Amino acid sequence: MTIRILIADDEALLRMAFGTVLDAQPDMEPVGEAADGAQAVHLTRQLRPDVVLMDVRMPGTDGIEATRQVVEACPHSRVLILTTFDLDEYAFAGLNAGASGFLLKNTRPEELLTAIRDVAAGDAALSPRITRRLLDGIRPHLPAGRRPEHDERLRRLSAREREVLVQVGRGLSNTEIAAALYLAEATVKSHLGRILHKLELRDRIQAVVFAYESRLVRPA
Repeated sequence: MTIRILIADDEALLRMAFGTVLDAQPDMEPVGEAADGAQAVHLTRQLRPDVVLMDVRMPGTDGIEATRQVVEACPHSRVLILTTFDLDEYAFAGLNAGASGFLLKNTRPEELLTAIRDVAAGDAALSPRITRRLLDGIRPHLPAGRRPEHDERLRRLSAREREVLVQVGRGLSNTEIAAALYLAEATVKSHLGRILHKLELRDRIQAVVFAYESRLVRPA
């Protein structure tokens, strides 16, 4: 199956560079380019790409608002945020708006391609290392939240599912969670799938955010 991709970035040279890399892949097809957020939303509605590579800082409608509009209008099209800095202040806002992950613009081509394939398959493109660094930056800005035992959403989870969610919130990969809880990696994936379904979350990233906002996982 060919992954159809829309590239949204205000720099023409970057759009061309991304397009060249993507066009060389047998399973990917760049279907359009947008120079700002408003155009990205318009083209997403028109072209229905599988993945939108979304720059954050663009003139007019920025990538955050564009992500929110894309997710609302075209839930089939998943957004992969592109950012310049490791802890870009807009990265968390983009994830909270519904993006399925974010990458640095200087990421290696093979990492970009892997991330696109992961996002197109319904997973999140966010490594445990980046998760931890992102959370270090957003912890001071998280709301006070309720105590976990008073959060009705958490009552939907089994004890084991809560244990898995805690580890997800700490930024562990499925492999690391399996080792920590003495489970098979396939079992961890099954638990995570049920967690997302029960909590009505889009992907792993939203699970991480939920774990902190609900105070199931607390800042160190």
